[in-house]
Amino acid sequence: MSEAEIRLATRDDAEAIAEIYRPYVEETAITFELEPPTAEEIRERIEKKLVDYPWLVCEHEGRVVGYAYAGAVRTREAYQWSVESSVYVAESAHRNGVARGLYESLFALLDLQGYLNVYAVVTLPNPGSVALHEAFGFEHDARFEKMGYKSGAWHDVGWWSLSLGEHPEAPSPPTSLATAREHDEWTERLHRGEDSVRL
Repeated sequence: MSEAEIRLATRDDAEAIAEIYRPYVEETAITFELEPPTAEEIRERIEKKLVDYPWLVCEHEGRVVGYAYAGAVRTREAYQWSVESSVYVAESAHRNGVARGLYESLFALLDLQGYLNVYAVVTLPNPGSVALHEAFGFEHDARFEKMGYKSGAWHDVGWWSLSLGEHPEAPSPPTSLATAREHDEWTERLHRGEDSVRL
């Protein structure tokens, strides 16, 4: 077993990320995207996200084997402390702690930035994703029946939520990713999940 590295994504990771994501789009209803995005579209997504939110990759022996990121739940200002999280792992790296490790680092960084609520939106049934999120303490909030139509079928969607900390009466706005990277705890939190990866 060799070491894995969890780090921020860069433009150069776009092709590997696109390849990991492609079978989820083409073969499953886990994501409701109907066409796999190109590497250039992934590059644009990475650059847009990395202003305010972490986009992480797990690299093992020079190959990206998984990625995770957060993004806005809604754009109105009152929602700014809430994010939606996503994690995807290459088929060859399933069941090796990649998703867990990525989430451990992602949530540690979101907490450092001052985000308070993380939401997971899961197409059902998906017992693996439900188990992962509930292992982190996510609580099931709602189920919406027949919310999306893909591959000739209607699919239910469940929402889960996780609180990252106390909710103060007058919260400060979350910090940008650039500001968070200057924090003394940045490096430790970025790499926090690496010990959970067993590749």
